[in-house]
Amino acid sequence: MLEVGCEPDAVACGTMLCTYARWGRHNAMLTFYEAVRERRVILSTSVYNFMLSSLQKKSLHDKVIDLWLEMVEEGVAPTEFTYTLVVSSYAKQGFNEDALQAFGEMKSLGFVPEEVTYSSVISLSVKAGDWDEAVRLYEDMRSKGITPSNYTCASMLSLYYKTENYPKALSLFADMERFKIPADEVIRGLIIRIYGKLGLFHDAQTIFEETQRLNILSDEKTYLAMSQVHLNSGNVAKALDVIEMMMKNRDIPISRFAYIVMLQCYAKIHNVDRAEDAFQALSKTGFPDASSCNDMLSLYARLSLGEKAKGFIRQIIADQVKFDIELYKTVMRVYCKEGMVAEAQALVEKMGREAVIKDNRFVQTLAEAMHGERNKDKHEAVINVSRLDVTALGMLLNLRLKEGNLNETKAILNLMFKTDLGSAAVNRVISSFVREGDTSKAEIIAEMIIRLGLSIEEETTASLIAVYGRQHKLKEAKRLYLAAGESKTQGKSVINSMIDAYVRCGWLEDAYGLFMETTEKGCDPSPVTISILVNALTNRGKHREAEDISQTCLEKNMELDTVGYNTLIKAMLEAGKLQCASEIYERMCNSGVPSSIQTYNTMISVYGRGLQVDKAIEVFNSARRSGLYLDEKIYCNMIMHYGKAGKMSEALALFSEMQKKGIKPGTTSYNMLVKICATRGLHREVDKLLQAMERNGHLTDNSSTHLSLIQAYAESSQYAEAEKMVTLLQEKGISLSQSHFSPLLYAFVKSGMIDEAERIYYKMSEAGISPDSACRRSILKGYMNCGEAEKGILLYEKMMRNSVEDDRLVTRVVQGLYNAVGKEQ
Repeated sequence: MLEVGCEPDAVACGTMLCTYARWGRHNAMLTFYEAVRERRVILSTSVYNFMLSSLQKKSLHDKVIDLWLEMVEEGVAPTEFTYTLVVSSYAKQGFNEDALQAFGEMKSLGFVPEEVTYSSVISLSVKAGDWDEAVRLYEDMRSKGITPSNYTCASMLSLYYKTENYPKALSLFADMERFKIPADEVIRGLIIRIYGKLGLFHDAQTIFEETQRLNILSDEKTYLAMSQVHLNSGNVAKALDVIEMMMKNRDIPISRFAYIVMLQCYAKIHNVDRAEDAFQALSKTGFPDASSCNDMLSLYARLSLGEKAKGFIRQIIADQVKFDIELYKTVMRVYCKEGMVAEAQALVEKMGREAVIKDNRFVQTLAEAMHGERNKDKHEAVINVSRLDVTALGMLLNLRLKEGNLNETKAILNLMFKTDLGSAAVNRVISSFVREGDTSKAEIIAEMIIRLGLSIEEETTASLIAVYGRQHKLKEAKRLYLAAGESKTQGKSVINSMIDAYVRCGWLEDAYGLFMETTEKGCDPSPVTISILVNALTNRGKHREAEDISQTCLEKNMELDTVGYNTLIKAMLEAGKLQCASEIYERMCNSGVPSSIQTYNTMISVYGRGLQVDKAIEVFNSARRSGLYLDEKIYCNMIMHYGKAGKMSEALALFSEMQKKGIKPGTTSYNMLVKICATRGLHREVDKLLQAMERNGHLTDNSSTHLSLIQAYAESSQYAEAEKMVTLLQEKGISLSQSHFSPLLYAFVKSGMIDEAERIYYKMSEAGISPDSACRRSILKGYMNCGEAEKGILLYEKMMRNSVEDDRLVTRVVQGLYNAVGKEQ
């Protein structure tokens, strides 16, 4: 056209430009476009739109913006599509103001932006931190009835998460479900974080598992979000399980953040080796951050690993890690705890040179204190600080204690009492020493406070008394207890600790006396203290005192928890005070205190021992209805009492039910039922049980079942069955002991069947078993009771010929035999 002198018009030029665009030859298109502009050819809006769209598809957003500006310069009127392209490119380039200006022009011309255009400017506003504008744009879009895309929802959820507007976030997520807007992994990750912040750990887990089921779980951020939720809920094991699951997915690279979360997990459970491994891995990705260094150092400090802590500090200083105020505090804590005065002073000077933290209260307090010490006027210097930091003073207190400077320690103590927190600040320091196991420092401070005539808070005194109790330092515990009485801080927690100290040191009478004394004064010990004391008294056989405490609890209507009631009921059971145990249980039920499996099990024993089987059955049924897991112990307890009451069909049915519930009986359970069945003469059931025991590996040559069975047969006068069992064991070649024969011998003696008893005695001897003094005493006494003294003497003389030595009880029986026939021994 040009060669023949024909000048191309706008249509021809536009066609050529669109062809270049369609072919993707953008450089050629832009070169031809410049030539068209030189010839003053005005292109149509549709041609500009075609070129803009082509450039944007290739992400050439800078070219889009240049072409847009030239389009405006040429005076070509843009369309809605033009603005959609331009706003998007401005947003992609991060030109927030230009994008919003173009968006505003678009709306002023009467164009209604599409969702994708709104989405672009909303996302840009969120990223720029212009949150109010983002919310305004979103509400404007919704007012026009435009349903947001999942990309827009992700931007808004991110905004709500950053601004901690969690109700709005959850409301938006609910809208997404209502309008069936698909939630991608990014959105699900945000929701998991939000649920975690709200403490809705189960809901977070549900979203995570759903993401996994939908097969869209592929981003490390989602895994780590779930891991952090578990970590914040205190479930470190689950947090590590999620990380392990992520690491098994080889498509997901492990980032710095993953190692940071792993370090937090291992630090939480005090796993030093794993925490060090995670820190080393983190260090390989670049210099560790101050927060991670603080996690590692805090772990060393918490576990009193002084050398490791000092080495770690030297390492991070050499690595030029950028400290934040929290890391500075932890380093200072280590220096003070280890008595590193020079290093502490150098650190304070370093903090004072850093503009970001030099005005921090912690730094100022330390700086003034250190400066004051050098000028021998520290007290006034520190007092001049407008607001003292008690944490800093606590560290200084630790430092002076470590170096043995008691004068400085007293001065800091006095100073701490003058702060706004007063005694609370001092007591917090003492409590930290106790918590860290540094009781010697806690003792020194407590002693100083007492000598200065100042008071220690009740909880702190209680903690110290508890420590003395654990160390069996009763003298020190009593001294502190008396001092608390003089300062009128002898409250309930102090009394609880003192009673516990008495119990730990074995002074039960004093513990009992203190309990009775304090309850008379109207101060009731805690349920835990009552449990500890009653349990100790019961174990020592002091049932009267245990009963006194139980009655006092009932009479004074003391508040008890489940454990407290269980202890009292058990104590009364062991004391044989069954009626009292029942009264305590009734009081527990009426008070609305929930029963535990231990409660139900103990009450079955109470009613069973009192021959009130129907009530025992009621308790067992209550346990069934409670929803608690019924274990082997409670089943077997009920079975035993069924058996003792002669309700064998119920006992066997319950044993069967237990097995159907998936509870496998142990040897003890089998032995118990075998003994019951044997006592009741249910030989068939005994055989079945023995076969079951053999199948399940509970019946061995040395099994206690054989002894239980012989004893059961003998006690129930089934002598033939008992002897048959002994013979069977002999035939099997099982090594027998006196325990296999003695139940039968005792049973014969008790029944007056002295000839049979003598036969068993000789059978023992024939089996190579020497009867002990208890067996000899029993059979000799049997002869006496049956009027067969002569036969008894003959047997005794045979024993003597076998050089059997007797104890004084046997000798006394023998003397009785000789006296009965008028002979001298």
